Amino acid sequence: MLLTILGCSGSLPGPNAPASGYLVEAEGFRLLIDLGNGALGALQSRCDPFSVNAVVLSHLHPDHCADFSALTVLRRYHPAPPYDPKEQRLPVFAPEEAPVRLAAAYAPSEEERTATDLSDVYEFHALAEGTVHIGPFEVTAARVAHPCTAFGFRVSHAGQHLVYTGDSGPCEALRRLADGASLLLSEASWPHGPANPVDVHMSGREAGELARAAGVRQLLLTHVPPWTDRRAMLTEARAVFTGPIQLAEQGVTYPIGPQNGSTTIRRHTALPNRR
Repeated sequence: MLLTILGCSGSLPGPNAPASGYLVEAEGFRLLIDLGNGALGALQSRCDPFSVNAVVLSHLHPDHCADFSALTVLRRYHPAPPYDPKEQRLPVFAPEEAPVRLAAAYAPSEEERTATDLSDVYEFHALAEGTVHIGPFEVTAARVAHPCTAFGFRVSHAGQHLVYTGDSGPCEALRRLADGASLLLSEASWPHGPANPVDVHMSGREAGELARAAGVRQLLLTHVPPWTDRRAMLTEARAVFTGPIQLAEQGVTYPIGPQNGSTTIRRHTALPNRR
């Protein structure tokens, strides 16, 4: 399994830093998880967006799905697509309201919103707790602690497990989802403290506590807002989790697989655009 960070800025994009977007690849299959502000441009530096085989959206806050409208423009109006997007619709696994909410975001007016239907180029599947097979991946979704309907994911392939928290405060669902994961991709949005709102986001310390409680092999911190000190999040997590930890870096690919009995995170250069 390969994990490429398309964007890891939390809550909004930062300077030259797209919001949440992650590409997971195995056996030639490309699974796109979230597509926040700026992530579609970053995706194009890795591969042709038409080569993406499926999309999973953790929730419908803009920093996780804003570029879905741009992807729709691409799929509807590209003058020379490699296949007919209406004949080969892109599977999208997302919260139940996604078809209506994403259509509203795409429509330029209230009048057009009532007639906008994105199912011409997408095949929508409503997310629910449980496991589905998407290409070569087994994807387990769990409801997590966030102000809207939101999911965390466990993506499994060939005995390796990538767990993505999405946006969530600490919760038992995440601990179960992350149990024994090869790599935990966890949000770390703000410094630890009693004034933080409940059931919204995690601090760096809480991400580290989750990694420790779940017994994960490695921890990769993501979704750090532009106003939060990234190094402080790393320091907080390291204070409670003794395993390998890194800050997610936009444009970097992390292989997830057994290497000398463990999963090793290495820096990879993003591949050139290709179909």
